[in-house]
Amino acid sequence: MSTSGSILFDRLGYFVVSGVYSALSTVVLSILILYVALTFYYKKIYKPKPVPLYRPIPGPKVNGIITNVVPLLSIFRNKAASNSVLLFQLACAYSHVFRKEGMWLFYGGFKKILILHKAETVEPVLNSSEVLSKGFEYEFLTPMLKEGLLTSKRGKWRNRRKLLTPAFHFRILDEFIPIFNEQAKIFASKIASSMEKAEWIDIAPITSLCTLDIICETAMGKKINAQINSESPYVQALHKFCHAAVERLLRPWVWADAIYYRTKDGKKFKRCLDVMNNFTRKVVAERKVQKLQEIAEQSPNHDEGFDEVIGRKNRRRQALLDLLLDVHLNDETFTLEDVAEEVDNFMFAGHDTTSSGLSFALYMLGLHPEIQRKVQQEIDDVLGDDEDRQITLDDIKQLKYLDCVLKETRRLWPPTPFIARDLEEDLIIDGCLVPKGTSCGILIYMLHRDPDVFPNPEVFDPDRFLLKHAAGRHPFAYVPFSAGPRNCIGQRFAMFEGVTVMATILRKFHVKSLDALDRIHLVDELVLRSENGLRMSFVPRKFREDH
Repeated sequence: MSTSGSILFDRLGYFVVSGVYSALSTVVLSILILYVALTFYYKKIYKPKPVPLYRPIPGPKVNGIITNVVPLLSIFRNKAASNSVLLFQLACAYSHVFRKEGMWLFYGGFKKILILHKAETVEPVLNSSEVLSKGFEYEFLTPMLKEGLLTSKRGKWRNRRKLLTPAFHFRILDEFIPIFNEQAKIFASKIASSMEKAEWIDIAPITSLCTLDIICETAMGKKINAQINSESPYVQALHKFCHAAVERLLRPWVWADAIYYRTKDGKKFKRCLDVMNNFTRKVVAERKVQKLQEIAEQSPNHDEGFDEVIGRKNRRRQALLDLLLDVHLNDETFTLEDVAEEVDNFMFAGHDTTSSGLSFALYMLGLHPEIQRKVQQEIDDVLGDDEDRQITLDDIKQLKYLDCVLKETRRLWPPTPFIARDLEEDLIIDGCLVPKGTSCGILIYMLHRDPDVFPNPEVFDPDRFLLKHAAGRHPFAYVPFSAGPRNCIGQRFAMFEGVTVMATILRKFHVKSLDALDRIHLVDELVLRSENGLRMSFVPRKFREDH
């Protein structure tokens, strides 16, 4: 090779090496600059919170959208009991498996559902001022309840709760006790006439008619006489609506409105809804006309007196509808449709829940004659010899053991065995990070059977609720009316009603249950029911015969 060729080759190699070196230097320098910039942003500007180590959420080892279809298919294929009964039993069985953990996660379709059944896991959800949105299950009730107190969310719920709380003041509830007495006596007469025709009766449907009469008169100020006319269109529509809502919940393929309302069941559901809506709105409109007429006829100098505690003038006994109309007439933003919404919410929430509690209370006393005798002794001591005497608020306060019986019944047979909240932000529950979007279901039925809180949980023992035994109990271990900010606004109403009706029946009858506990097939149809009914016999008491 010539000298000039060698020099040219060397220079070419030099330029190539220098270019590569320069390019590599530029890349390395760019990477260093990017690294420094990202590090500065990450540590000085972004400032991420340290990520703590959370425990994995308990649940079945094989858990997913597809794998959870297998047990559901086995339920739908099983003919030993209804789908609702088997589904409820499955939820309780899993809760037994994860008893110590107090929670377990599964997939309901594409939705994560976390079941909670221990006081320590329930408290972070129910006691939160942020976890206020009801679970997706309640969406199937919105055709009737709209955005009333039971189903409304956050801001609207806070406003409605504040607005409606005075309607459940102690003094107003006292005015409802005569209604409790009147309807309880009709209930007793229906039991007596039914027992003349048969050796036993299913107490659940009869009790349901009694509580429906009570809630109609107290909520709407209107007698529908459901106990006398059980074929009333409104009564039939309400019962069919509740059953249809549960059936729809168990069938994801009809969750979409566009599909459901084209089915035979959906069309029946719509007809029931129309009957109830028309009835409620007619009552509201008629009562508003009456109220305006009463106001117009009042003398301007007439002094009715003003109650500073409940913020309204003292008048004749008023229904909850009257109190809502007072708000409507003073605040145009609270429309007649809002009034009707809340009346529907009272009707739904205060009807079957109370009926369930009363039916199971009578059933449990029918299984435990020694406890029944103790309750009857207390009733006789408080109310005296006159079995037709009206029960008063003072009487209700003195019937402490009967109150314990009702509380223990609600522990074993909570009227609402399952409630749900949807998480709108992450929540830490017992060391587990539960992501937002999860539906937290509180299985109250199993929560009340925690042996760490209630020893021998399957034993019916009203003494658990004597003050000396209940003191120190975890506040979220017993929540038949829910707990926390979104607890049941009508729980005192239900307690007064329950004591009045039970005392009326037990003054007149000895009760006996014909089916043992293992013959009762429980089902969660928004409220707890026995699918095969509660067969009972009632024998009239000869007053003071057992004294």
